[in-house]
Amino acid sequence: LLLISFVQATGNVISMFATAEGLLTQQDHLNSDGLQEVFATNLFGHFLLVRELEPLLCEAGHTSRVVWTSSSNARRTAFSIEDIQHKNGTEPYSSSKYASDMLSVALNRHKNSQGLFSSVICPGLVMTNLTYGILPSCFWTFIMPIMWLIRIFTNTFTLTPHNGAESLHWLFLQTPESLDPRAKYHSLTSGLGANYTEPRPMDIDDSMCEVLYEKLLELEKDIRRRLTDQNQHHCNDINVCSN
Repeated sequence: LLLISFVQATGNVISMFATAEGLLTQQDHLNSDGLQEVFATNLFGHFLLVRELEPLLCEAGHTSRVVWTSSSNARRTAFSIEDIQHKNGTEPYSSSKYASDMLSVALNRHKNSQGLFSSVICPGLVMTNLTYGILPSCFWTFIMPIMWLIRIFTNTFTLTPHNGAESLHWLFLQTPESLDPRAKYHSLTSGLGANYTEPRPMDIDDSMCEVLYEKLLELEKDIRRRLTDQNQHHCNDINVCSN
């Protein structure tokens, strides 16, 4: 009975780290722009960067690509199209990663004809300094040998950054036009340590992707308008002080 309980507990821990469920449930906050921090960091900031670079990314006669690093924790159930910033939820990370999956699909629909192609990768379960900082070092001393053992049967346990980068490396060896715009390309590692990439279909609704894309464009307009007003107000203040 004790052994069964230990196996069940270990399985729950492994599942927790494989999906991040229970670890990445967090308290989100507003940033200085009035946006939810996780949404702004994982999605909207990158969206603005792509928008700023569009003249280069969509230059006539050239092909370019955008690659989004997603997660196995990107779940449709964590995302609400009525609350794209996840102001009212408890899974901002999962929501933002699912939104990035949807945005990639929308970008392909709108920009493929202009030479811009978007793809999504998942690095698998990778252990980094960030991961190790979540729990005490004694925990990792105990659990890591078990995780290496579990990897024999679970190909998503890439464990090292080198293995996790497999799909990203593989992706850049392919022509953008040959990639599936609705697939997430997963880094996988066999029990014997061989790395490979496998495309898996994403649970995506086209109409919802379009709604998200339009909402992001509207939010972009609002943010740019606010920044323009703030800059104008700042300039007026400087002129008043000068006078």
